[in-house]
Amino acid sequence: MAKKKTKYVCQECGAESVKWLGKCPTCGNWNTLVEETFEEIKSPHALTTAYEIPRRIAEVDLTELPRFSTGSGELDRVLGGGLIPGSIILIAGDPGVGKSSLTLAVCAFVAKNNRRVLYVTGEESSRQIRMRAERLNALADELFICAENNLERIVQHVEKIEPELLIVDSIQTIYKSDIESAPGSVSQVRECSAALMRLSKSHGVTTFIIGHVTKDGNLAGPRVLEHIVDTVLFFEGERNADFRVLRAIKNRFGATSEIGLFEMRDSGLVDVPDASKLFLPEKADDIGSVIVPTVEGTRPLLVEVQALVAPTPFMPPRRTSDSVDIKRIQLLLAVLEKRLHLSIGSCDVYVKTAGGIKIDEPAADLPISVALASSFANRKLLPQCAIFGEVGLGGEVRAVSKARQRVDESIKMGFANIILPKKNFAEVSKMQTSTKINLLPVENLRDALKISMPRVKEGES
Repeated sequence: MAKKKTKYVCQECGAESVKWLGKCPTCGNWNTLVEETFEEIKSPHALTTAYEIPRRIAEVDLTELPRFSTGSGELDRVLGGGLIPGSIILIAGDPGVGKSSLTLAVCAFVAKNNRRVLYVTGEESSRQIRMRAERLNALADELFICAENNLERIVQHVEKIEPELLIVDSIQTIYKSDIESAPGSVSQVRECSAALMRLSKSHGVTTFIIGHVTKDGNLAGPRVLEHIVDTVLFFEGERNADFRVLRAIKNRFGATSEIGLFEMRDSGLVDVPDASKLFLPEKADDIGSVIVPTVEGTRPLLVEVQALVAPTPFMPPRRTSDSVDIKRIQLLLAVLEKRLHLSIGSCDVYVKTAGGIKIDEPAADLPISVALASSFANRKLLPQCAIFGEVGLGGEVRAVSKARQRVDESIKMGFANIILPKKNFAEVSKMQTSTKINLLPVENLRDALKISMPRVKEGES
C-alpha cells in the first residue's frame, strides 16, 4: 500500500516545499503555500500513448490532420486557419469577457456541420447552458452538454459519445478523485490538464479548456498548464466595453502575432473584420491625438493614441497608461526632454488608445512622442495625418517593418498625409505618384514635430 505524505505547494507558481513557508522562495509571493497530501508510488507511470518507431520527418503524413473551421473568421485567423484534430487549446480572460459565449458559438457551428460536440461545464447547470444557447441561436442536434466536475466521468462520457470537439469549462472546477487537494489547486489543475491532453491526443478530439485569471490578469494555476496545451488564447478588453481582442500567446500550429477582433452584442461575440473604422476618432486632428498604423500579424490596423500632459505640483509626477508599456513612455519622455529640451519631466502624463487595444511595437514610438509633444505645447496636429516610426535614444527616427501595409491601410481609410521614417520612404515612394497621398519622410524627432505641428498663421484658428 502506498504511503501518504504531505507537501506544501505554491498556488501561484507550483513550487513545492517539504515545510510551510510564509514567502515562496521561487516567485516571492506571500501566503501562497498550501498543504497537499499525496501518495508515494515507487512504480513509474505507465505511458498511455501508442508506441511509435522513429521515422524520417519527410515521411510523416499530414493528411491525417485536416483543419476545420470554427465558424468565426477572426478565431480561425488567430488559430492559424482553423482547428486541428487532437489539438488542445487553452482560452483565458477576465470574468464576463466572453469566453463561454465564444466557445458555445463554436460548438453550435461545428455541430451544425455534422460533427459531434460535447460541452462539459463545471460552473453552471445544463439549464443555464440551454438558456444561453437559445439566446445565441446555438441549438444543434449534435451538440451534447453535461454538468460534471469529476474527471473520470468526463473521460467516460468522451469514450461513449466520441465527440470531435470537447469543451471543458473550466479547468479550475475539474478534479481527480485520487488527489486529495481541492479543485483549482496546483496539483488538480496540473494532473487534470495532463489527463485531458492524453485523452485528446489518443482519441483525436479537439479540446477547448477555459481557464481563470488572477486579480493581476495572469493565467491562474501552474505554469506547466501553458506548456501542456498546444495553443494559449487570451482575451483582452474591459467587460463594460463593446470590443474584445483575442490574442494568441502560444500556438504550435500557427503564428502568435495574429489577433482576432470581436464586438459584444446581445447575440454574443460578433466578428469585426474591418476594425480600423471602429478605432478611428469621431473628431480628428485634436490636440494630443495621433493615428497609428499598427500591424498585428498580417493585419494592418489604424488606432488612435491619445496623450494628456498636465503640470502638477506633486512629486514625483504620475505616469499612467493601460494600453502602452509605462517603460516605453518613460523612455520617450526622456528623449523629448533631453534632445528637444521640453520641460515635460515635471508633468503628469496619461496615455491611452481607443477601444482599449494594447500597442506593443516600435512603430508606435514616433506617434506617441508626437502626441505627448502636442499635448504639452497645446498645439493641433496636421489634418488627416497618420504617423509611424521607431525613435532611438538619440532622437533619430528609424525604419520599421511592413511599411507598405501601413501606408495601404492609411490610404484605404482616407488619410491625406503620412509621416514615416526616411529609410521607409524608398519602399513606398511609388505609391505617392499613383495616389493622392502625401508622404512626409523624417530623419529625426525634431523634424517630425515641425511637420506634424505646423505653426498657425495670424487670423487662423
